[in-house]
Amino acid sequence: MASKARTSTLIAALKAALKSRNFTYRELARRLQLSEASVKRLFAEETFTLKRVEEICNVLEIDFFELARMARGTSADTDEMTIKQEEALAKDPRLLGMFYLVFNDWTVDAILDTYQINRADCTKLLLQLDKLRLIELGVNDTLRLMVPKTVRLRRYGPIQQVHGKAVVNDFLQADFASVGGYFRFEFRELSRASVSHLERKLERLTQEFHELAELDSYLPPDQRQTTGMALGVRPWVISLITGLKKKAA
Repeated sequence: MASKARTSTLIAALKAALKSRNFTYRELARRLQLSEASVKRLFAEETFTLKRVEEICNVLEIDFFELARMARGTSADTDEMTIKQEEALAKDPRLLGMFYLVFNDWTVDAILDTYQINRADCTKLLLQLDKLRLIELGVNDTLRLMVPKTVRLRRYGPIQQVHGKAVVNDFLQADFASVGGYFRFEFRELSRASVSHLERKLERLTQEFHELAELDSYLPPDQRQTTGMALGVRPWVISLITGLKKKAA
């Protein structure tokens, strides 16, 4: 049922893209070399193959990332939680964990099947998130996210202040290769202009990280795993590894 709802959301985004570009079903059919009746049937029965979605995206001159953003309604202006919301999550690790799961499209049944939590405690945490206006808990345990998918943690906000250093330290202490990860550390002398260029690339890579997560959110939880990605660039002192020290200015 959840998969069907996600498919409908994606197709609704395709319809919105057609409308915004003044594309009729007849024009789309001509571009796809199909009959108009066939195109109407595709949308009515929601029987799209991945290849067909790609073809329509090409006609509309959009990519999957943009379509995913449209499906998620990520045009909303808000991209941060309120201080009150972050403070509540920062104080209660289980509440923070529950919000993370809902944010990543987990259903109540999937949470109960996967994590050591009973239904009563699960419902209690979900009601707290509902009261914070982070989610909406509906009938039959339906979950609706009340913040846009573009929401990110506040830089130096309550959650980062409470959990930031511990999470980063735990992340970096792992043997990346042994767990199937990838890690590189490089250092060279660069100009300020080159550093700025790298910072822009890192920002684009961060955006792509979240866009890929949006696309993968349509997969069931057992086909996804939480993946961390650390990005950073800063001045670094070579004497930390060589023992060489600069003369005092």
